[in-house]
Amino acid sequence: MPSRPAALIVLILAALVLGFAPILVRLTDAGPAASGFWRFAFALPWLLLMTARSGGEGIGRPSGWMALAGGMLVLDLSFWHYSIALTSVANATTLTNLTPVVVTLVGWWLFRERPRALFVVALAAAIAGAVTMSLGADGGQGSNPPLGDVFAGVTALWYAGYFIAVKGARGAHSAGRVMLWSTAIAAPGLLLVALLLGEDVLPDSWSGWAACVGLGVVHVVGQGGVAWSLGRLPTALTAVTVLIQPIAAAILGWLLFAETLTLVQAIGGGVVLGAIVLAQLSSAPKKKDAEAVAPASP
Repeated sequence: MPSRPAALIVLILAALVLGFAPILVRLTDAGPAASGFWRFAFALPWLLLMTARSGGEGIGRPSGWMALAGGMLVLDLSFWHYSIALTSVANATTLTNLTPVVVTLVGWWLFRERPRALFVVALAAAIAGAVTMSLGADGGQGSNPPLGDVFAGVTALWYAGYFIAVKGARGAHSAGRVMLWSTAIAAPGLLLVALLLGEDVLPDSWSGWAACVGLGVVHVVGQGGVAWSLGRLPTALTAVTVLIQPIAAAILGWLLFAETLTLVQAIGGGVVLGAIVLAQLSSAPKKKDAEAVAPASP
């Protein structure tokens, strides 16, 4: 099994890839929920190929945890994509990633992953940094920033539910199978939401289609990396590390959409990065614990 450092590297890279998601949503030329549907539609062939390949776990059947993960994805992307349309990329992504608060508490109760005191301090610092990024954003960004911020905050609940469901599913299934079935269950749900809300389902340009394909790649690589890491790292640590995503999204929003990255936002981003490092250090296994779980010599 890959080492903990390798799992952390995969998780960090996955979080950076996920930072491209809100940028691509803006470029799809389709409705917010419709862009989520295309994200899943273009991801499914890759997930099917990965899962059904020779030597893989196989397609199998969805479990209750996988179905729950799919349902959480429908709510997650529906609310989040609308927040991206209403507020700044930085705010939409940062407020959504307040997920660690919920994930840490539920992971403690459900998976007996009791956080250390230093981790709680790191969590508080990460949340403070994330909120600072949100409050420090240019208030003139987006068509309705207050409503967009509310949608993003609610998304954090659904994203937390997704984390918990994937963690539960990963106890008995591979990341590929979990991703395949949660995505397959979520895709028709998002299409239904788009149709009920009267959205434009089809992109208006080739660049819009390219953005939809890009969302599929982001889903497979980014969310797949998170699912893989959840099988090897504590749930709370994974959720905190994914806070790299809003920092990447804020920088991309500044570069591509001229969304002002204020000094306060930059300071908040630095606090988040420092908190992530502290969280990783605080959750590292103690020496005697590592010795207790080390395999015996043959």
